[in-house]
Amino acid sequence: MSIGVAIGQFVTCTAQPLTTVQVRDGTPRWQQIEKLLKEWLPNLVVVGLPLNMDGSDQPLTVRACKFAKRLHGRFGVKVVLHDERLSTVAARAILFERSGYRALENRQVNASSAAIILESWLEQVRQ
Repeated sequence: MSIGVAIGQFVTCTAQPLTTVQVRDGTPRWQQIEKLLKEWLPNLVVVGLPLNMDGSDQPLTVRACKFAKRLHGRFGVKVVLHDERLSTVAARAILFERSGYRALENRQVNASSAAIILESWLEQVRQ
């Protein structure tokens, strides 16, 4: 399992996939996250909130909320949660269109999903 990471900017409301952070036994590689935060110095971090299609919580919803709280607690960074429904489907479609099946590696899909979630949040904030 891995967590997709993307970077974005408010001015253009665009985001780009950056990398993934590996998760082992439910624990993310906090050192890798710390390194990314120090390198990119984000104003805030958007964490995808996994929800069922009807908007109800699913098992991963609690884990995402816990991850967001830990990010804030460990690093003092502002964290917001944003609906991630269908982001993986959209990322897979985009990657497949660009490069075929070979592009559908989990790391690429997760990072691309992160960019889609971030752009969705940026567009919402802009309105």
